Amino acid sequence: MSTVILLTLTGLGLSALYFLVASGLSLVFGLADVLNFAHGLFLSVGAYATWWAAGNLPGAGADGFGFVLAVAFGVAAGVAVAVLVELIMIRPLYSRTIEQVLVTVGLSLAGVALLQASWGADPRPFPRPQWTQGVTSVLGAKVPNSGLLLIVAAVAVLAALLAFLRYTRYGLVIRAGVENREMVTALGIDVRKAFTLVFAIGGAAAALAGALGGVYFGSVSPSQGGSLLIFAFIVVVIGGMGSVVGSAYAAVAVGLLQQFVNYYGTSGLGDICVVALLAIVLLLRPQGIAGKAATA
Repeated sequence: MSTVILLTLTGLGLSALYFLVASGLSLVFGLADVLNFAHGLFLSVGAYATWWAAGNLPGAGADGFGFVLAVAFGVAAGVAVAVLVELIMIRPLYSRTIEQVLVTVGLSLAGVALLQASWGADPRPFPRPQWTQGVTSVLGAKVPNSGLLLIVAAVAVLAALLAFLRYTRYGLVIRAGVENREMVTALGIDVRKAFTLVFAIGGAAAALAGALGGVYFGSVSPSQGGSLLIFAFIVVVIGGMGSVVGSAYAAVAVGLLQQFVNYYGTSGLGDICVVALLAIVLLLRPQGIAGKAATA
């Protein structure tokens, strides 16, 4: 029984990491109709900025408020990069899908190369608060605190996103834009400001995922963002393009499936099962769990 509890909670920790990356990705595609392959770069920027800040920023460190300050610096760096990417590289290409894909893929590759040139290709030990290196006993199972931290962070981000989308003016604009961008534009609302805001939110969530992912894995590497982005795209497609709640459901399904199958089967089989789940969803419900079917 303790093994099942441990696998469930560690699987939910992995699900939380996937959701943090996928939530912004889903919003960006739902509103701006952009497949942002550079989203993993925002994660890497957040991770490396947090890692740098913990050792160099005055007042920051690996424990207590110092770590919170380091994470805040990493999130701010992710937001800054995301906004610059939207303003400089994506905004001129909103009506040119192929060019969007080429630019974001190229930016992702260039970002990884830049990180490798700056800090090397090898993983670097990530500064972790003392508490996250321990375990907590849950019904007899020794659960890593780093996974519990991810779960709490993902729940907080989900609640904040839902509150923002439901109760704020820009949140309502984003929801309306996801449903019918042409109608919102016809009403005289400048959706381009909402595009920039959505990129900023996505960059913040991805950078937070990078910082907490560093705590979870214990290290940071230039390619970490790209590997997590693959599963984030799977989560977005399964959950339904543009649906934050759908991404949350899909992240839980993917994380738990991956964790249980990898434990009870052979290593790597969980990844194959995740791809199989994606294929089944695309065949039976192409719009995803919470997505809406296209109307003629």
